Amino acid sequence: MDEVRRLSQLGGSDINEAKKTLANLATAMCRGAEAAADAADSAAKIFEQGAMAGGIASVAISAEGDSVANILKALGFVASNNEAKRKITEGAVRIDGVVVSDAMARILPGDTSIAVQLGAKKHGQIAAK
Repeated sequence: MDEVRRLSQLGGSDINEAKKTLANLATAMCRGAEAAADAADSAAKIFEQGAMAGGIASVAISAEGDSVANILKALGFVASNNEAKRKITEGAVRIDGVVVSDAMARILPGDTSIAVQLGAKKHGQIAAK
């Protein structure tokens, strides 16, 4: 509990370290130390290093590409194209860190995987077929 009190007093850039510590402690309490270590490793790869972690949702698209709405549905992030369009309208969708504003915009595969994000917690990647 002392650690929680100490972390609650932090500010500025230290707040991110506090968030990591609290997330790791909560995960360890609920899922065990090994799961907490795996989650911390995956989060570091995604958020700090920009890499795609193993176990992340992935979808392959053809050379012709596909719409953002279809990609979100294929990743399992949304149940329908209408839900995808709502999320895009809300500004909740990012492709390689850029907010998407057009649900029908075509995404073409690149030489490397393309990061897809819905909100703060859903992360995926697009790969070429």
